[in-house]
Amino acid sequence: MRRHSRIRTGWAAGAVLALALVTGCEGLEADDDAPPPGSGADAPVSGHAVSPLDNPDGTRPGLAPVAGDRARASARELIDTLRTKGRGPKTGYDRDEFGYAWMDTADGVPLARNGCDTRNDVLKRDGEKVRFKSGSDCVVIAMTLDDPYTGTSIEWRKQKASEVQIDHVVPLSYSWQMGSSRWPEGKREQLANDPLNLLPVEGRANSAKSDSGPASWLPPAKSVRCAYAVRFAQVAVKYELAVTEADRATMAKQCQG
Repeated sequence: MRRHSRIRTGWAAGAVLALALVTGCEGLEADDDAPPPGSGADAPVSGHAVSPLDNPDGTRPGLAPVAGDRARASARELIDTLRTKGRGPKTGYDRDEFGYAWMDTADGVPLARNGCDTRNDVLKRDGEKVRFKSGSDCVVIAMTLDDPYTGTSIEWRKQKASEVQIDHVVPLSYSWQMGSSRWPEGKREQLANDPLNLLPVEGRANSAKSDSGPASWLPPAKSVRCAYAVRFAQVAVKYELAVTEADRATMAKQCQG
């Protein structure tokens, strides 16, 4: 096992900015920005889901729509703080550079070292009617998921595990191309296991997204596109990641009034 480098704490200062922008949130309303080709679903409003503006550390469930003029203005302000640069090469990228999946030992993120692996942590966080393996309060074997990306309700069972996948909102390979290739190993492990960057979603939607940025892929459910842009921005701010100019422009567009 490789020895982890001591993680510099300067990058976390950006999280303070994200926390400062969570005020003024209210109501729920749909985002009517034009969908990408082939989309058009609209997400149901789930009482279980929380707006990302009210959930800056990612420990509360789901991805509820961002609504109201003040909330959308806060969202755009956050997005406007993002640095931009071109997407670099993928040379050298490997999932193992971010630690094994799904480790419970990525220090510095919520839910770490709680005796339950990251995947099951976020399934418990976002699922409803959660059932656990006999004798366990960790291993999820069944649940109902209101998928934010497609607006569908999924009755998930572990026998068909791929029907729900854990999405890295900021894809790991995207982060690699935007600078995480130069991070210490411990910081990459944090990004890979931070609940702020993780959402259980429909497997097909996650596969369709792949390692795309927002300019290339947005959730089919129009009503959560601003929320998705906010969550992408929150992760980028926390980890001091730049995004492409096209991605930032697309993100800002989703949160227009």
